[in-house]
Amino acid sequence: MGWSILLIPFLLFGFFILISSFFTVKQQTAAIIERFGRFLGVRNSGLRFKIPMVDRIAGRINLKIQQLDVLVETKTKDDVFVRLKISVQFQVLKEKVYDAFYKLENPHDQITSYVFDVVRAEVPKMKLDDVFERKDDIAIAVKQELNEAMVNYGYDIIKTLVTDIDPDVQVKAAMNRINAAEREKVAAEYEAEAERIKIVAKARAEAESKRLQGQGIADQRREIARGLEESVDVLNNVGINSQEASALIVVTQHYDTLQSIGEETNTNLILLPNSPQAGSNMLNDMIASFVASNQIGEEMKKTNAAKGITNKRRKKPTPPPPPTDSFDDDDSDGMDDVII
Repeated sequence: MGWSILLIPFLLFGFFILISSFFTVKQQTAAIIERFGRFLGVRNSGLRFKIPMVDRIAGRINLKIQQLDVLVETKTKDDVFVRLKISVQFQVLKEKVYDAFYKLENPHDQITSYVFDVVRAEVPKMKLDDVFERKDDIAIAVKQELNEAMVNYGYDIIKTLVTDIDPDVQVKAAMNRINAAEREKVAAEYEAEAERIKIVAKARAEAESKRLQGQGIADQRREIARGLEESVDVLNNVGINSQEASALIVVTQHYDTLQSIGEETNTNLILLPNSPQAGSNMLNDMIASFVASNQIGEEMKKTNAAKGITNKRRKKPTPPPPPTDSFDDDDSDGMDDVII
């Protein structure tokens, strides 16, 4: 009975030793085994064995792709302070787990330091607009610098991304005002162009309307003239001359106009002159003007005829000069001179 009581602690100790001899490693994880404080080996995923009380798990390293976000504040070439968010995606190389575990105390701090160094070396060379346009160049520069530095420590830089560019609040407001002003300028140009097109179209429409209106008035006057011509011919056939016929037509149109005005009840139109003797006065004035115009026409004809006769007399050709003899009539020398 006493032996059985003493055996129980040994059995429990043996069970504990057995359990502590085995351990598991998760997928995409590596376990670092040390024996008496010295590196023994790396254990990958699965069920693994170690000597209890001798070997121990010094640590575990994540082999998955990890991401580290670094917020960097720096100054651009045009003296604008800007904050950049750099996302670094990295992974521990399986063949360099030892270096990743033992060479770096805190890999995140190391990566952050390199990101700060590269960003603050590249961004001050660029203006603010160039930072937005060439953010890929910044990301490439950070990746190259990190790869050269971190590969010796067992880390592989997969990708670096500039995920955010945040200028100062006042600068951002100024940029928004500039953008709004540019858009308002473009909008004003489009509105002015639209207004110009409307004015041109309206002017063309008015010109076409005036042209058609003038054509209509011309056609109307042409038809009126034809009607007057026919009326004069009819009156000439009954013994009334052209002057009297024209005067009679004008007087008739005058009274027709008075009649059409009188038929309108709601009109403010007044025809002047509007006296009872207006028709006879108009007829007498027209006859007198016709007679005066005929007299003036006859005088102009006579004047033009007289001027024509005078011009003909002035243009009469002059006779040619008499011919000269080829012989010298002077016989003082007793000989006849002959021109050779």
